[in-house]
Amino acid sequence: MSEGVDSKNRKLVTKLALIAIAMFGFGYALVPIYDVFCDITGLNGKTNTDAVLETQYQVDKSREIKVEFVTSVNKSAPMTFRAESNKIVVHPGQFYTVNFYAENLTDKKMLAQAIPSVSPGLASEYFKKTECFCFTEQVFDPGEGKTMPVRFVVEPGLPEQYKTITLSYTFFDNTDKSVKN
Repeated sequence: MSEGVDSKNRKLVTKLALIAIAMFGFGYALVPIYDVFCDITGLNGKTNTDAVLETQYQVDKSREIKVEFVTSVNKSAPMTFRAESNKIVVHPGQFYTVNFYAENLTDKKMLAQAIPSVSPGLASEYFKKTECFCFTEQVFDPGEGKTMPVRFVVEPGLPEQYKTITLSYTFFDNTDKSVKN
């Protein structure tokens, strides 16, 4: 009778070990799976992180695309951040400049970085920035506010199905990592 229990215990331990190994393997593979999922569905649109050259495009005056601007700050970033305009209507191929305003609400020097995202994600390859405060970390003196421009174009090759593009930024406080007060 003891052998039957030992055999069952061994089988149970083997099954549990295999489940643990499978869970570890799934967790390890989750990042590449998520990347493929985002590519297929168009979620998590990452914009260019370096300036592109301002090139001449044929402006498509027959199309209008609404570009919305969404701003937020990470909970650890003691600052105010907003777009001076919540949305604009653009023609593909024409360059536009939109200003954003950020202010350090502390009495200490702050280093902050804005992380951009475009939605829908598949439209991000047609959304090109020639100038953006998000390309570099921003240094804010105590209480300092800054107006920061973003210059962009929606390339004319944007598929017709896209009528609205949302550009969102989240500011993160990197002070503890880089700036000594």
